[in-house]
Amino acid sequence: MAAYFSIILVAITVVTGIVWLMDKLYLAPQRRLNLADAKSQCQGELPADVAEKLSEPSALVDTSVQIFPVIAFVLILRSFLYEPFQIPSGSMMPTLLDGDFILVNKFNYGLKDPVTRTKFYENGMPERGDVVVFKYPEDTRIDYIKRVIGLPGDRVIYRNKSLYIKPACQESDAKCPEYTQVIHDFTAKYQGPDAESDMNQYQANMLGREFNILNNSQTLPRTRHFFPQAGTAPDEFIVPANSYFVLGDNRDNSLDSRFWGFVPEENLVGEAVAIWMSFDFDRPSDSFLPSWIPTGVRFERLGAIN
Repeated sequence: MAAYFSIILVAITVVTGIVWLMDKLYLAPQRRLNLADAKSQCQGELPADVAEKLSEPSALVDTSVQIFPVIAFVLILRSFLYEPFQIPSGSMMPTLLDGDFILVNKFNYGLKDPVTRTKFYENGMPERGDVVVFKYPEDTRIDYIKRVIGLPGDRVIYRNKSLYIKPACQESDAKCPEYTQVIHDFTAKYQGPDAESDMNQYQANMLGREFNILNNSQTLPRTRHFFPQAGTAPDEFIVPANSYFVLGDNRDNSLDSRFWGFVPEENLVGEAVAIWMSFDFDRPSDSFLPSWIPTGVRFERLGAIN
């Protein structure tokens, strides 16, 4: 749906822009000439309704001239700077909750054509720990949001709910890095929205980046469902060039790179940087109100995303 919206937005901008340009260069000057010619041929004062008819643009032209600057501004803002998204699931709990509305910075990872998604300006690449929105590799019509864990060339192991990362060896490294375990410090039993029994919250320290994750102690490992990669153990992944390994912060309730593989660089939409609105939808099961009507605003959640 987002892709269709981009195409429609570009089409409207082009059409209204053409009409706006035609009006500035030809139609408006022509109306002024017609009005001046009518006044010169009139013996007395030109009737107000006639003058108005000659000087006013048609409804189509007037509408296009009025909305083109607004549509163009929205197109530029949405395509190259910031785009709003809504979080539809709990795969990124506790960092993001169902009902959070976020802003995605599309400039951080370079600029792309809004229709073909071809990058035409390089600006930067994701870092470990970034929360990113991307096109789901198995169905690019769907937008996913996860956290970047592995960069191109990294080796990642997810074993018994513990995470190990071996960064890619660089030419400047005197010695290639070894596997480093991501430390998970238990903080509390999770009692927030959509909490499940035996769900624990941890603070993860991933090579200097800190964030919160959830694990359910009753959920068994699903290694046999992991994405198979030749030359690796069932729970080990080697991140290909120009690709990323991503995980949901709600580790036992997330469909991510463990199960379907890697995110190609061209699928990246941008970095999730802030929560600009958050609605609560909790209500009694016997409530007569539709489920999509919010019951409150979670102002405490507004702000930057860690």
